[in-house]
Amino acid sequence: MPKNSKVVKRELDDEVIESVKDLLSNEDSADDAFKKSELVVDVPEEKDTDVVERSEVKDERPAWNSKLQYILAQVGFSVGLGNVWRFPYLCQKNGGGAYLLPYLILLLVIGIPLFFLELSVGQRIRRGSIGVWNYISPQLGGIGFASCVVCFFVALYYNVIIGWSLFYFSQSFQQPLPWDQCPLVKNASHTFVEPECEKSSATTYYWYREALNISSSISESGGLNWKMTICLLAAWVVVCLAMIKGIQSSGKIMYFSSLFPYVVLICFLIRALLLNGSVDGIRHMFTPELEIMLEPKVWREAAAQVFFALGLGFGGVIAFSSYNKRDNNCHFDAVLVSFINFFTSILATLVVFAVLGFKANVINEKCIAENSEMIIKLVKMGNISQDIIPHHINFSAITAEDYDLVYDIIQKVKEEEFPELHLNACQIEDELNKAVQGTGLAFIAFTEAMTHFPASPFWSVMFFLMLVNLGLGSMFGTIEGIITPVVDTFKVRKEILTVICCLLAFCIGLIFVQRSGNYFVTMFDDYSATLPLLIVVILENIAVSFVYGIDKFMEDLKDMLGFAPNRYYYYMWKYISPLMLLSLLIASIVNMGLSPPGYNAWMEDKASEKFLSYPTWGMVICISLMVLAVLPIPVVFIIRRCNLIDDSSGNLASVTYKRGRVLKEPINLEGDDAASLIHGKISSEMSSPNFGKNIYRKQSGSPTLDTAPNGRYGIGYLMADMPDMPESDL
Repeated sequence: MPKNSKVVKRELDDEVIESVKDLLSNEDSADDAFKKSELVVDVPEEKDTDVVERSEVKDERPAWNSKLQYILAQVGFSVGLGNVWRFPYLCQKNGGGAYLLPYLILLLVIGIPLFFLELSVGQRIRRGSIGVWNYISPQLGGIGFASCVVCFFVALYYNVIIGWSLFYFSQSFQQPLPWDQCPLVKNASHTFVEPECEKSSATTYYWYREALNISSSISESGGLNWKMTICLLAAWVVVCLAMIKGIQSSGKIMYFSSLFPYVVLICFLIRALLLNGSVDGIRHMFTPELEIMLEPKVWREAAAQVFFALGLGFGGVIAFSSYNKRDNNCHFDAVLVSFINFFTSILATLVVFAVLGFKANVINEKCIAENSEMIIKLVKMGNISQDIIPHHINFSAITAEDYDLVYDIIQKVKEEEFPELHLNACQIEDELNKAVQGTGLAFIAFTEAMTHFPASPFWSVMFFLMLVNLGLGSMFGTIEGIITPVVDTFKVRKEILTVICCLLAFCIGLIFVQRSGNYFVTMFDDYSATLPLLIVVILENIAVSFVYGIDKFMEDLKDMLGFAPNRYYYYMWKYISPLMLLSLLIASIVNMGLSPPGYNAWMEDKASEKFLSYPTWGMVICISLMVLAVLPIPVVFIIRRCNLIDDSSGNLASVTYKRGRVLKEPINLEGDDAASLIHGKISSEMSSPNFGKNIYRKQSGSPTLDTAPNGRYGIGYLMADMPDMPESDL
């Protein structure tokens, strides 16, 4: 080192000492903790350190207790009520076993790649949906806010379904079950069966009249249904208590809520297979109709089911994965959870059709008995000749095959007069072809089947407890998709935010427990999530593939996982998935435009459903739901594109004031590769120091209190420009 450089070094050291004295002397006298802080100069490594923290510092973000707990949480979120009451319906409607092929293809093309993408960005950036998309592209930060809005809309009505299940669960501890038979009505002269129930069925009547006490239209509020209001309150209390500590509390509950449904489904499958007619239901289910598979509608519905079954776009997947270790193999998780979801749908479909096969067999036997009595009466009256009846037929113990034989003979002999006889064919396939989904499957068809089970109250308790657990697993992920990004972004206490969120949702959710509440559930289910979620996931794909850069993202994955993902994902994310998603969005918009907006209303006098169009104010709500869900995306884009709000956080090193420890923050310096990090033991906002010797200067344009890219508060300082100063001398 030259002689004169030693003089320069001493002068510099004196100035640095003076600058530190000035720094401390100008602080507020009350800021003792800051005065006790020490000065640390840290030179960043050349590696990308955007989310890497110092190894000796323990990360303050909560983490899963085990890998199993995390997998159960993701399975619980993705496996929900749709697997039980939507997938079987789509199978039945779209060609039986042939539907499984397009579903599996689309799972590989859309489902797994996009699920892997969400797991990756959450684990890499370790933030909720708002923080993740702000990090990737601030102008697309509205994607995270849109996800939160959609999650809130879905949570509003999804918990109502859990409330319905809680009501049926509470009513199942009776023998016989309250929906087993139609109620009797007494008047002054005689007793008779309730007309509304007699025209429909006992389970249908119980659902619409006893449980919902439904009104005849959406315009007729009818006041609150207090039984369902209490059940909704109970559902929100359960969700609040489970989520109040975040994954530390909900993670433990996942062991029961995620595994119990599988125990119930397996028990139901074993029990149903021992019942008469169950094999007929399964055979009907898996009989492929290959010609239907070529219809575009089948592929559209399969794509939509794949999309929603995995919970894409909600933010719950990102939130759960953000609590993972950075080197977790999220590719394995994506494939595992996706196929668990698929096989769960297959298992649920087997159970549903085995039970519906048994129910169809019971109804078919009843039909055969009634029509056999009619044939005996017609023979006695002379309308049908005894000679045409085969001698081996015994009407007192007639089988389905014998009845089919007699029916065909009578139809051929009485060809012209046959319609006047009012005989039914009593085919078990006719009953199985009655497509039922959603609440109609769970609360009417399946419930009716269980009334014929031996020990029916036990199976009813198990079934509705399973529905409650399936719903809660999805609710935990949905609420986590709201809580995690808001806590990460706005630094509010998780406990307070959880209570406020649940309380607000319960108050708004009261519209769903009016007598007309079921119609609002249908409205929200049809319009609040479908299109907004498609738009959200399309923008997620574009943000990663084209804004952030697919090549850079693949390098990040290689760095994070320790191996390079298959190039298959590269082409899926860059080309195939965006095109498929855009096609699905266009098809959904066209289908929504062609389908008249309306709902099925229950007509009390006819004891049947009737399709009604939404009134004008109802159409306004439908449009508002879709607009409000996607509105954050253009609003945030315009605000940040036009710099309407100065939210520049800078790209300097920033310090976390957390328990006296410093965490390495992203550093992007121009000029000297040095930054001074000041760390103390307080996290409160500190007054900006006045510098005596101008050795330090604060980054221009950054506020006093800044938000670091990892979401924590900190203050970054930069060495002043010192030309011709060797780094070694510093």
